[in-house]
Amino acid sequence: MPVHPPAPYPAARLRRLRQTAALRDLVAENRLAAADLIWPVFIREGENVEEPIPSMPGVARLSLDRLRRKAEAARETGIRTICLFPYTDPALRTEDCAEAWSPDNLTNRAIRMLKSDLPDLSVMTDIALDPYNINGHDGFVVGGQILNDETVEALVKMALAQADAGADILGPSDMMDGRIGAIRLGLEQSGHQRVAILSYAAKFASGFYGPFRDAVGASGRLVGDKKTYQIDPANRNEALRCVARDLDEGADMVMVKPGMPYLDICRAAKDEFGVPVCAYQVSGEYAMLQAAAQNGWLDGEKVMLESLLAFKRAGCDAILTYFAPEAARVLRA
Repeated sequence: MPVHPPAPYPAARLRRLRQTAALRDLVAENRLAAADLIWPVFIREGENVEEPIPSMPGVARLSLDRLRRKAEAARETGIRTICLFPYTDPALRTEDCAEAWSPDNLTNRAIRMLKSDLPDLSVMTDIALDPYNINGHDGFVVGGQILNDETVEALVKMALAQADAGADILGPSDMMDGRIGAIRLGLEQSGHQRVAILSYAAKFASGFYGPFRDAVGASGRLVGDKKTYQIDPANRNEALRCVARDLDEGADMVMVKPGMPYLDICRAAKDEFGVPVCAYQVSGEYAMLQAAAQNGWLDGEKVMLESLLAFKRAGCDAILTYFAPEAARVLRA
């Protein structure tokens, strides 16, 4: 929207509306709330386990009993949605990735538990083969190539298993061509018309994912890189074409990932399409801010809230962030 130029000084003194906290709050253009936050959670097998992730200070892999308690506590602070990422037993990582659509895999058991015990909590999932792939890639690997169409067939099976378990939101993060349309058709045909798709539509081949790959156990397994299916960080227009394609295929919401280095893509997606836009403040972004705060170089709480508000200013409706529990507590205070 156009910005009206101010009257000449001294008729216009723009500092007038900055003088008190009450005035600043009155004219704030964007607001951050706990309901805007999606909390990404790493889960693992075991009982009463909370396993710290060294490259992500303050984040741990949780066994399902710990997940249940922490999800309940998060809900009490105003967080309405969590997203599950499994740490899969290395023995279950195979070339055919069959564990990905097993009804009793770790993610599907976690979905059923959460929807049974905390039915008003919205549960989002990740759809990609990398947690189950011995090669560490989001798709099937044959002769060093990532197979698109065969991977899409597997992703549909994975999506349907998660929908059967009770997932509210599916998050295809694989960046295969055509997967949104195939998943949407599968959901419609299987009676899951109410399940939403939050597509990782603009997911870039970024260097900011390292700590996440540590968290899900994929770092040492990845052979090569993901540049043949994730977007080149140089390409803005390509990212918007991917957003348009996924919306045309049936995505309800779209994701930009990473977040802070790609705020221009968030703004463009919101302005161009007018749909719910989310950003993922990824592991590398989180780790940078935490490391600086722990070294006393930054005010941790201040930069946490400032970084999250930046997503709102850029047009995002929701933010996936590992800061969610801490941010929600601060916002509630």
